[in-house]
Amino acid sequence: MADFDYEGFWNEALSQMQTDLGEEEFSGWFTDIKYLQAGENNIIVGFPSGFHRDRVITRYKNAICTKLQKIAGREIALECVVVADTEGDTLPAQKARSQNTTAENISGNIAGEEPRELDSSQVQKPKRKQHPHMRDDYTFEKYIIGENNSFAANAAIAISRNPGISYNPFFIYGGVGLGKTHLMQAIGNYIHENSDYKVIYITSEDFLNEYVKGIQGKEMVAFKNKFRHTDVLLIDDIQFFQDKGEAIKEEFFHTFNTLLSAKRQLVMTCDRPPIELRNLPDRLISRFEQSLKVDLQPPRYEVRCAILKSTAENRGVVISDEVINLISKNITTNIRDLIGALNTLISFTEIMKKPVTLEIAQQKLRDNFASRRQANLSIETIQKAVADFYSLGINDLKGKKRNQKVVFPRQIAMFICREMTDFSTTEIGEAFGGRDHTTVMHSIAKIEGLLITDPTLDSTIENLKKNVKELNTRQ
Repeated sequence: MADFDYEGFWNEALSQMQTDLGEEEFSGWFTDIKYLQAGENNIIVGFPSGFHRDRVITRYKNAICTKLQKIAGREIALECVVVADTEGDTLPAQKARSQNTTAENISGNIAGEEPRELDSSQVQKPKRKQHPHMRDDYTFEKYIIGENNSFAANAAIAISRNPGISYNPFFIYGGVGLGKTHLMQAIGNYIHENSDYKVIYITSEDFLNEYVKGIQGKEMVAFKNKFRHTDVLLIDDIQFFQDKGEAIKEEFFHTFNTLLSAKRQLVMTCDRPPIELRNLPDRLISRFEQSLKVDLQPPRYEVRCAILKSTAENRGVVISDEVINLISKNITTNIRDLIGALNTLISFTEIMKKPVTLEIAQQKLRDNFASRRQANLSIETIQKAVADFYSLGINDLKGKKRNQKVVFPRQIAMFICREMTDFSTTEIGEAFGGRDHTTVMHSIAKIEGLLITDPTLDSTIENLKKNVKELNTRQ
């Protein structure tokens, strides 16, 4: 095949994508893509992993091809291939693929597939005693994969196969009860069971407590040796460090750097993306930003049903589909609330020695359903309340219109979402037409600024919040 020089076309298309997406989103997906070569009507680009390639194809390929066509004046096909090392120009057929580093070697699940559990044959059986600080049920086998978490799950599986090499450090973030700890410990359990690597799982609070004990007991050498010489460090709830002293932040920074330099695996969880963390040193935030960042979102209806069915089967209890559907439709917030409701019904079955009917489920879970509807608002409810107030449609708030009649209510709605819910800015952005979280942050900052200069706006927002609560109660 004759080699055509279309690299200029490719670079221009990337430049336009960078403008459209913003620096953070662009760098997260396009920095590691390598132009390889071109034919008369096609361009071949290389990716460091299969799931990276699949994610870019799903989200961005059509937009890239459209830009290439406009730039070249004719249609140019884009071929996406996996290469072991994208630093050179060697084609994948001439290179050995890296050993089992991609999620496609373990799971073919990408966004859009039906939720499922990992095939137990794909996860090796335990070879060592259970890790003393991790739950034995937090495994990949018991982690239900759906569209809300497929990217995060496949990345985690790849990491467990090649700790310290594939996607290091790894930063998992999302709201309460969405499975961050489960996914993190699944990585740890798999590595612990299938290798001789030393794995440490610890919460940020316990990390601080051990640090304080080390100082008080003059055992800081032992503390440093423990955390800086492990093979895998799993640390939960990074946001805990925000309001703590500078000394612990400094200690964690050096621990982080030492492990990273030694190519030891770091996995962290947080309730928000790194850019939203406050009162942490810029250099630590910078390290977090360089991680592979994945966000976990509330599971969709089909995934909620799958989680409930799997949990009931693991407990050896039969729960009818109509009861499963009832719970799934009424509890949409997170996995923790979902399992809590199911456990209530399982306890009833075990104590009363009789099956749960739909009527019994409605009676036993009445308080669960009521409290969830009152305490956990959906973004759509807020969008409807704001849209009605400003005589707009919800699609106006989600759409691309940029006139002031729509932009200002959209910013108001995003601000109220952040005020009244636990959704991250990434989740809010997705609900507003797939906007980037930086757009949401800009909108929130805009409204906060207006509240200082326009006293009447505060009254408007309070009225809107009241409308939101009333609408939520009626639903």
